[in-house]
Amino acid sequence: MRLFIVLLLLFSMSAEAQWKDYVISVRGDTLNRVDMKGRKQGPWTVKVPDLRGERGYEEEGFYLDDMKDGEWKKFSLEGVKIAQENYRWGKLNGRQQYYTYNGGLMREESWRAMDPANAYDTVALYDLKDPTLKIGDVVVKNEGIAMKHGKWVYFDPREGRVEATEYYVMNKLQTDDGSMVADDELRPIDLNRAKAKSDTSSNKTVQKPQVILDYEKSNKKKHKVRDGNTGNTPNP
Repeated sequence: MRLFIVLLLLFSMSAEAQWKDYVISVRGDTLNRVDMKGRKQGPWTVKVPDLRGERGYEEEGFYLDDMKDGEWKKFSLEGVKIAQENYRWGKLNGRQQYYTYNGGLMREESWRAMDPANAYDTVALYDLKDPTLKIGDVVVKNEGIAMKHGKWVYFDPREGRVEATEYYVMNKLQTDDGSMVADDELRPIDLNRAKAKSDTSSNKTVQKPQVILDYEKSNKKKHKVRDGNTGNTPNP
């Protein structure tokens, strides 16, 4: 029995020797571990006190190679859950929930983390009225950040009823007709079509209304009509 205890102690000391820093919880768990490369690893708890009018909080979750990974929960210093988040590659990923300090659900968010190993990411675009209908694909450059992606729901924290719903596709707000607000970066540009349209526009002669033509004809000798020309001829 004594030999078993000695071996257990030696194993425990060997396991702890691989960490540069750590703490032992009241239950005997090893928390807030930092490996020999200075990276946070495993289960962590963090306590932030009240500061300059900002309320403090406590959060708990898991680190993988110095990046938040999986589910993280945040509590007020009084023990009320105020957030439940999910992470991948150290960035928000999937569904997130945020609560008031009284425990009422305020908002549900949906995010998409991008694999740092990939320069670009491709996601499918679906019809809001028929989520089973795919209407296209979106290619987005990896900027190293998480993006709003999916359904966002806003609640009345007292009554619990839904007040508003939004749908995002990689940081762009999707409208009912499938288009997106400020989506210049999402939609591919057909350079040939754009050039043809530009050439056509430059060659097109704009017809003046008849009333303007009549006015110019009757006042041709009285006034010099201003047509926007600066009068400066550029040197060849």
